[in-house]
Amino acid sequence: MAFPDPKPGLIVRYDYLWSHEAAEGRDQGKDRPTCLVAASDSLAQSQYVVLLPITHSPPNAGTEGVEIPAKVKQALGLDDAPSWVIVSEHNVDEWPNAGVSPIPGRPGVFSYGFIPPGLFAQIKARFLELARQRKSRSVRR
Repeated sequence: MAFPDPKPGLIVRYDYLWSHEAAEGRDQGKDRPTCLVAASDSLAQSQYVVLLPITHSPPNAGTEGVEIPAKVKQALGLDDAPSWVIVSEHNVDEWPNAGVSPIPGRPGVFSYGFIPPGLFAQIKARFLELARQRKSRSVRR
């Protein structure tokens, strides 16, 4: 299967680097599902994407997230444990990149699918609001 086009709402497996890990000097993260929230113009010489982490850890003080409904997780092929898309931090990376990896047990498959439009609109709106308020942490990869 071909590497997916970077479309908003796409869920890919990516070695997400948390901002606190980057601050500690680390340059590699943990492979996890991530939500692609924005992509630069595909005609640009270098295309960049903004990726939001998906985690089982509920948001805590200083972190904001949007819970993914169980029905959506099931449709995407994610596990049954509760999960959140964290909207208060993100990675910016070139596309395609070596940080995107195949889904475990599915060689050559790089995406889980797309977040439904209504849920994606909620995720994007909250992410943009925090970014405008400068309350979103960014790690440039």
